[in-house]
Amino acid sequence: MAEQKEAKKNETKPAGGKVKPEKPPAVENKPFAEFVQQDYLPALQKALSQQGIEDLDLSLVKQKLPMTGFSSSEECWQVVGKFKKGQRQFNIYFPKKDIKGPRAFSCADNGAKPATLEPFLIDERKITLNLLVFGVIQRLNAQKWLSLN
Repeated sequence: MAEQKEAKKNETKPAGGKVKPEKPPAVENKPFAEFVQQDYLPALQKALSQQGIEDLDLSLVKQKLPMTGFSSSEECWQVVGKFKKGQRQFNIYFPKKDIKGPRAFSCADNGAKPATLEPFLIDERKITLNLLVFGVIQRLNAQKWLSLN
């Protein structure tokens, strides 16, 4: 009897009268660090390896912007990706520790510091895991950094 009540709590009845189980919460609703570590980094790693990047090192760090002229800036959360023996690097910045908040992107080649900070996925209404992965693939493809280019 108690099990039936518990099962009914987890179901909703749409207008048609059929019982429909509740959807699990979206992965994007997890706490920021948990989402990035458990979902985003593995998905990005997989997508970039499918694009031919073999020596990718991905990490989530909190540090100042790695650009000339930003040494006095506050630290912010960043996904840092390095490959080609560390010669190519890209950063995705999350100043508010929130995937739905402001985001930026930078990249640099030949071990140099990034020179340009660009907005990242600013026109999107809903930020999803797939969109965050696609955005990086799109940017690296625009740099002619992917093997399928």
